[in-house]
Amino acid sequence: MLRFQTITIALMGAALAATAATSASAETIWQQHHPRRVEVNDRLANQNRRIMAERREGELTRAQARSLRGQDRAIRAEERAYASEHNSHLTRGEQRQLNRQLNTVSREIAR
Repeated sequence: MLRFQTITIALMGAALAATAATSASAETIWQQHHPRRVEVNDRLANQNRRIMAERREGELTRAQARSLRGQDRAIRAEERAYASEHNSHLTRGEQRQLNRQLNTVSREIAR
């Protein structure tokens, strides 16, 4: 019984290590080839952190935070739609448009 558990644990560890290695290399490749998407998605992640911080500090109500997150989700969906049209890339114009939308949400967070 102990041998079976040891083998099971070893296999689970190997599977986890393989998954982690694959994820890390895929992320690196994605970042190298899609800098405009990386910028937009980094800004979305930063805004999410800001929304959480403002909510935690009581500067935003639950409804305001929900609304801001909804706007960010819409921007992320638009980014994905653009990328699907251009072989996983964004054009400069699309990036500019998304950044304008992100700037609007950012100003709303700051209010």
